[in-house]
Amino acid sequence: MRECKIVSRKFDLKNSFTLTVSQAHGGYKTLKKLKEYSPVEIIHIIKDANLRGKGGGGAPVAGKWELMPQDQEHDKPSFLAVNCDESEPGTFKDRQIISKDPHLLIEGILITCYAIGAKHAYIYIRGEYHQYQKILQAAIDEAYEAGLLDACDITIHRGAGAYICGEKSALLESMEGKRGHPRLKPKQKEPEWYFGHPTLVNNVETISTVPFIVENGADAYRAYGTEQSPGTLLFAMSGHVEKPGVYEAEFGTSMMEYINHYGGGIKNGKRLKALIPGGVSCGVLTAEEVENLTLDYEALRSIGSSLGTGGMIIMDEDTCMVSVLKNILEFYHEESCGQCTPCREGTGWVDKLVGKILDKRGSKEDIDKLLEVADTMNGKTICVFAPSVSKVIVSFIERFRDEFEEAL
Repeated sequence: MRECKIVSRKFDLKNSFTLTVSQAHGGYKTLKKLKEYSPVEIIHIIKDANLRGKGGGGAPVAGKWELMPQDQEHDKPSFLAVNCDESEPGTFKDRQIISKDPHLLIEGILITCYAIGAKHAYIYIRGEYHQYQKILQAAIDEAYEAGLLDACDITIHRGAGAYICGEKSALLESMEGKRGHPRLKPKQKEPEWYFGHPTLVNNVETISTVPFIVENGADAYRAYGTEQSPGTLLFAMSGHVEKPGVYEAEFGTSMMEYINHYGGGIKNGKRLKALIPGGVSCGVLTAEEVENLTLDYEALRSIGSSLGTGGMIIMDEDTCMVSVLKNILEFYHEESCGQCTPCREGTGWVDKLVGKILDKRGSKEDIDKLLEVADTMNGKTICVFAPSVSKVIVSFIERFRDEFEEAL
């Protein structure tokens, strides 16, 4: 397997989180490129690289950047909001960047702010990441002392541990001091808004990939991955695997090859039973499906799942899939913001139905009722929280219905 380290290049260095080590290994040298390129040219480089968002959606990044106004009045500032909420169960890659190479993120922020004409960036970090927040703040302080942040201010905004605030508009609502409720989507394409000002929201890893592209060019990034999914992703591997952890790989890598090469195979020599490829909001896959899949957006979409954030959860032959679904639905039941009735009521209903099946009090009608409620939740809410729950339920029952019937 080809080794490819774009974001994780400095992870293994001693004291990699410090400014001294970062600069000794090329940190911040891309800032000199900003004198060679205009903001629009930087956006075109990102567009030519076809950089896709690494926070779950996989949408082309440049498309969001182009929505930001280039000609701005002095009293109408623009902002960058970096999403480090990372509350998706199974996902823990952004904290690796924060703890191992925070200066890479800061460098990416400076380039991005230059491209979109922003003078202030906010990093929204989940409340439980207190130790990582301290590392990040120390790096920001170092950058200020070195004069690297003369053209842009960076502020860390700590969340309160709400999963829904990983959704970009709920994140901005939270930053404005309000309850983290997703906003209604506009009829036309436009940027997000923070206190009425145009704002770009991008994930930590997305921003951290920008320096490599600006320094080496779009073709260097596209040399990795596939035609439609170029580049790499930090995959976070957990569950029944010998060596869980975060490993960077290029898109298009064989899923089983990745598990065996980096993860050392299934734990204790057991067989693979199921896998969730990108955090629990992605559809579950069977071992047979995993054998023939590659790690890219198109391959996962073709089979009814998604790559998500790359949070790969591996389950061996002894795993009870009904219990797994119950665990996931308890989380969703707790974390629904309650704004939309299908989500608020539906998450509680499906949680109780699966609990009923596990307690041997259910019937086959309850399995069908799960699918019926899932259909009611899909596409009828403001954000994608409820549709994600719906797809998870359907994927578990379609692929492991026999286990649900046995549980009765």
